[in-house]
Amino acid sequence: MKFIPAIDLKDNKCVRLEKGREERLTIFNSNPLEQAKYFEDLGCERLHIVDLDGAFGRPDVNKKTILNIRKKTNISIELGGGIKNKEDVSFWIDSGINFLILGSLAIKNSGLVLEVASSYPNKIYIALDVMGEKIMIKGWVEDSNKKIEDVFRTFNNSHIRGFILTDISRDGMLQGLDQELIKKQILKTQKNIIVGGGLSDYEDLINLKKNTNKNLEGVIAGKAFYSGNIEIKKSLEILK
Repeated sequence: MKFIPAIDLKDNKCVRLEKGREERLTIFNSNPLEQAKYFEDLGCERLHIVDLDGAFGRPDVNKKTILNIRKKTNISIELGGGIKNKEDVSFWIDSGINFLILGSLAIKNSGLVLEVASSYPNKIYIALDVMGEKIMIKGWVEDSNKKIEDVFRTFNNSHIRGFILTDISRDGMLQGLDQELIKKQILKTQKNIIVGGGLSDYEDLINLKKNTNKNLEGVIAGKAFYSGNIEIKKSLEILK
């Protein structure tokens, strides 16, 4: 299982939000490339980058920073936030980004995303950003009127790589992963699932490791690392 550290970008800085809310922001590093190299040097296999400005409708703010990270590191990158059409998908994959995370686009235009996934098999993750029973879109501020089961039904037999399941109510709150949510939802798909939202401490990782489902691909770590609750090397050791 992969330990996947997160870099959330806003105004070309590495930040964290609470519950995805733009006004509840903390800057952790003004040099995202430095942060990315740090994760790579410690042995992380993959980096989770979210373009927050892109998610909130400002797609060009962090583009150069993301491309710079891609150019100057060798770590595998999954990127989400503000990917609105087929041209965006082609641009990022052609630029060397390994995987893309599609949220709003997957909900609003599933036909297009199914087509894109066929063109780029095993490159696309669908974001399941959940608030209770709701799947939220557009930077987590709009109810999609879809449930998790609806999205599984649409994409389970497609060419996507998998799903990224994030509990918004816990994101950035250090409240612990919702292990029951993860156990329940992972049984509904044969696709890979990466989980996030609420990772707090090593106990979370130990409990996650007990999940024997082979499609549990990884866990995203944000505030738990940046606040000092967990260390990268020990986390990698636990999940090895």
